[in-house]
Amino acid sequence: MSGARDGRSALRTAFVDGREAIMARHPAQFRPDWRARAGRVALAAAVLGLFGFGVVQLGFTPAMLAKGAGRLAFITGLMLPPNPETWSRTVLYLHALGQTLGIALLGTLGAAVLAFPMGFLAARNVVASRALQLLTRRMFDTVRGVDTLIWALIWINVVGLGPFAGVMAIMTSDFASLGKLFSEAIEAVDRRAVDGVLAAGGSRPQAVRFGIIPQVLPVMASQLLYFFESNTRAATIIGIVGAGGIGLYLSEMIRTLEWQQVSFLVVMLLVTVSAIDWISARLRHAVIGARPI
Repeated sequence: MSGARDGRSALRTAFVDGREAIMARHPAQFRPDWRARAGRVALAAAVLGLFGFGVVQLGFTPAMLAKGAGRLAFITGLMLPPNPETWSRTVLYLHALGQTLGIALLGTLGAAVLAFPMGFLAARNVVASRALQLLTRRMFDTVRGVDTLIWALIWINVVGLGPFAGVMAIMTSDFASLGKLFSEAIEAVDRRAVDGVLAAGGSRPQAVRFGIIPQVLPVMASQLLYFFESNTRAATIIGIVGAGGIGLYLSEMIRTLEWQQVSFLVVMLLVTVSAIDWISARLRHAVIGARPI
């Protein structure tokens, strides 16, 4: 044991001596950088100041938080137990839930159909025209800069109330987001497959068909499944503004203070989203060839 302690002491001594020698040869590297430290302190102070300013401007106070927590607990008590009241309402809510899923599915598929060819136009390694590629990218940025809820309000004024407006809102919003993701996936492909098709005498369209599409399809399918899962929740929100689905009933029950029916609708949504999440996760892992966690 004493030999081991002596060995560790020798190593520690050698390390300290070596460190001191390095510090003597390169003093500037070990000198405290007060300017960098002052910058970090100033940044932290600015963030804290901005947070405090926001708290004051929004009127956020501990008393308001305590009052809101008490009100939330009271409403939660009114929501228990979840109760649709009648079987006919349960059937009505299930039909509305199916409508919400239909809005999410059709909107996601429509967006994917539109985004697939446009993704190639936005990819640098496919389109030779830099102007066309940049124009397509900026169009994606413009469209996806508007939230799905805003698109729902626009489409409601265009085609009227109902699920069709919801489908168009999701399709419009996701078309730009999927187009951007598809173009990035296309730009990240292995160039050797494309060069191999061209070297074998293939044309540019054939190089895209056989060199690029097989590589990006699994990624696109995985992104599409994720968007469908996310759009199930988005379809509920846009239903509140009149785009159909279960969101319309949820908004109506909240306005009329039917809290037990509200909790029943929330439970339906939670079960549905959890099931879709479970199925989508396994489908995504099956597509990309990885085991689900």
